[in-house]
Amino acid sequence: MPTLTPPVANRPSLFSLPVIVASLGYLVDVYDLVIFSIVRVPSLKEMGLTEAEISRLGGSILNWQQAGLLLGGILWGVLGDKRGRLSVLFGSIITYSLANVACGFVQDPGMYAALRFVAGIGLAGELGAGITLVSEILPKQLRGYGTSLVAGVGLFGAVVAYLTQQLFDWRTAYFIGGGLGLGLLLLRVSVFESGMYLQIKDKSVERGNFLSIFTSRRRLTVYLRCMGLAVPTYFVIGILATFGNEFGQALGIVEPIVAGKAVMYTYIGMVIGDLGSGPLSQWLRSRRKAIGWLMALNAVLVVVYLFGNITTASGFYAVCLALGISIGYIALFLTVSAEHFGTNLRATATTSIANNVRATTLLTIPLFQALKPSLSVIGAGAIVGLLCFLISFWSLARIDETYGKDLDYTE
Repeated sequence: MPTLTPPVANRPSLFSLPVIVASLGYLVDVYDLVIFSIVRVPSLKEMGLTEAEISRLGGSILNWQQAGLLLGGILWGVLGDKRGRLSVLFGSIITYSLANVACGFVQDPGMYAALRFVAGIGLAGELGAGITLVSEILPKQLRGYGTSLVAGVGLFGAVVAYLTQQLFDWRTAYFIGGGLGLGLLLLRVSVFESGMYLQIKDKSVERGNFLSIFTSRRRLTVYLRCMGLAVPTYFVIGILATFGNEFGQALGIVEPIVAGKAVMYTYIGMVIGDLGSGPLSQWLRSRRKAIGWLMALNAVLVVVYLFGNITTASGFYAVCLALGISIGYIALFLTVSAEHFGTNLRATATTSIANNVRATTLLTIPLFQALKPSLSVIGAGAIVGLLCFLISFWSLARIDETYGKDLDYTE
């Protein structure tokens, strides 16, 4: 893979090529990440599934994708520290782009699940590697702005995915997503490698040892706390938005709620939140305070979503938009993750943390499905949400402040 050395003049720029390409890469990543959630109902209906089967098998297929993210997060993270950040940015986009093209030809739920698993493996590398690269090439006074730009641009991928599905059938939506990814490879040829990584590449320091996270109590504790910060984000995306049609019925909303539309509005809110959370942390001079304010807002909005007596579809989508704003600290929590680990372990930790959080739906969706028969959709959502917020607020209280931290060090 290309490992061009960054020109000194480009390093401080917020709009240097690596930042732009990381932003566009995350846009394609988000498109392909959420496309199944958006086309879940129409695609499974075309395969002849009943409403109950769509709920059950749809959740199962989504979890196969999330399992791929879990495995891929480790694989790409290790590769990012051993072979470089660019090797991940190239390899991951090829994997998930080809898998998404193949999804356009799928004919049965079993093959659908297998292809979403492969897509998940590929999707696991994009965000962590991009945030790691941007965090290392930008000076600390621009780091928060740069990672927010990556997330803000990238999260528009969900909007593009929804609009694409509105204009074309679900199979074409998969073809377009795969084509966008393969087209982005042309831009990536000119991207340069992280200077910090190149400085340690030929040294004897051990790089990308995933197991070393578990051999140090300090590293393991920090790793788990970084994960815990973002657990509510994928409760909102993976349950409240993805199963918005079921919540709409439970709330008694007459107009049918379209799950794909709920996902789209949630991601529009996330664009706003992520574009603002980085600058907010710079203004507060604190990552923890910025995340804490958004997390508290998120908790309030989840209560409104579940118990606020929403009666109209427009009101429901408005709350989804607000929920998206409140979880718009994804780039910020990954910046915190990158800032907690040395250069020789940074990609491994950041990439795997990002995908471990995404893969929390492997636990939350089955728990949600198991609780529904006895507690109802609303009660099940409330219990799962409560557990997520207990974890996140505990993690926030225990995590160290990393604002302004110098990243040029090794573990």
